[in-house]
Amino acid sequence: MNPKDSNLWRDGKERPHGGPVKSGPGGYRGTAVRAKAAAGQAGARAKAGKSKAAAASAAKRWMQRLAKYGPESAPDGNGSSANSLVDYGEYRLSRRQFWEAAVVGYAAAFCAAYLFYHNLFVSLALGCAGLAAPKLYRKRLLRNRQERLKLQFKEALYSITSSLAAGRSVENAFMSALEDLKLLYPDPRTELILEFQIIRNRLVNSEPLEYALRSLASRARIDDLTQFADVFAACKRSGGDLIEVMKRSSQTIGEKLDIQQEIAVMVAQKRFEARIMMAVPFVFLGFLHMAAPDYMAPLYGGAGYVLLTVVLGVLLVCFRIIFKIMDIRM
Repeated sequence: MNPKDSNLWRDGKERPHGGPVKSGPGGYRGTAVRAKAAAGQAGARAKAGKSKAAAASAAKRWMQRLAKYGPESAPDGNGSSANSLVDYGEYRLSRRQFWEAAVVGYAAAFCAAYLFYHNLFVSLALGCAGLAAPKLYRKRLLRNRQERLKLQFKEALYSITSSLAAGRSVENAFMSALEDLKLLYPDPRTELILEFQIIRNRLVNSEPLEYALRSLASRARIDDLTQFADVFAACKRSGGDLIEVMKRSSQTIGEKLDIQQEIAVMVAQKRFEARIMMAVPFVFLGFLHMAAPDYMAPLYGGAGYVLLTVVLGVLLVCFRIIFKIMDIRM
């Protein structure tokens, strides 16, 4: 055989590398092709095995979380929780809420500044103060949510106390309280209904009730709920008369929440009057400008701007004092 022919394939093409060629299915070329195909199949099987293992691991974690916290907190397709455990001490505005509050705040600040100065550029600049409205709106929504949670917790305490008086165990009393809350609040997204569903799922998974209550108290950041969880945990550890202590604690916390609600009702009227008092100066200034523009003309030039600035500063200080007076912590 010609040595030069040994560098040719069977079809007559020159080989890229030298070396003898064997014909037939057992040749070097066939062996290399089969080895490459076997390696590809092995790699595919390895990748498929890893994918299956990862999918099985993710499904296992998902089922564990579903069994522990219920369907409300199962993770979504992005790997995050669709309704994760809520921290009631924080509130995140949605994008729509943020922009609505910012636009309304800027418009209100712009109108107030224009009533005082009647200068477009000054009003545009002072209107930026209204961009703090989303922060104030977030605080208001946060407080409203905590007040709702307090009211719902009071109703839950009454239900728990009634169940204990009927002879039910503490765990069964919490179970029945969930059904009573669903009758009182038809909306399934009610805060305490979701929390009691989590407590029920934890009880079903043999988790101690005091752990579930401590978790709720740490996220709710409400003193009454924290005290209730502490009393319950202390009774569990000391082995005292749990049912009697639960009855007394429920009655005491319920009476306290009733008093707070009565105070809030009495203060609500004064808060409404305070809002009217804050709006009156701007309404009066706008009325004078429309009814007697010649009378108001000296204020919009020279020393008049200084006087208007002083008056506006005094009004802002008065508004601050009114807010401090009406901000009653209960």
